[in-house]
Amino acid sequence: MKADAAGGRVAEELAANAPELLAYFERRVQPADAADLLAEVMLAAWRRASELPADPERARMWLYVTARNVLANAQRGERRRWRLANRLRLLVQPVAAPDAGEGAEVREAIARLDPELAELIRLVHWDGLTLAEAAEVQGIPASTARGRYQRAKSELREALAPV
Repeated sequence: MKADAAGGRVAEELAANAPELLAYFERRVQPADAADLLAEVMLAAWRRASELPADPERARMWLYVTARNVLANAQRGERRRWRLANRLRLLVQPVAAPDAGEGAEVREAIARLDPELAELIRLVHWDGLTLAEAAEVQGIPASTARGRYQRAKSELREALAPV
């Protein structure tokens, strides 16, 4: 089968069977995921166009087998993600949240800073990053981060100074 003819056959079979295949996925996964899985079937069909049977009924069954394989791969991937998440939960110790009133004045002062300055302070003091690491996270040069950090500290000193 020529490449153009194979592509035309794939397009015809997908057009004829896409609604049924979408319904197949919608009955098995979240509706938001069904369209993505159908797209994977379509991609697989285009990649393997030369394998698509000429008989329309055989082509339909071939697409269903492909859909089943795509679904199985997605489910395996989901199980792997859950296992990894569970392993990570066991490794990560939960961070105790401070009492609601504890440090409220400082949190409010930080919230009143310019958003870029506030985020820099949070990255350094809450998340434990170095100034260079915080600069990288914010996508700014370290020298800019140093200047902003000094300005933020100065503004916080003013805001927190006893009256």
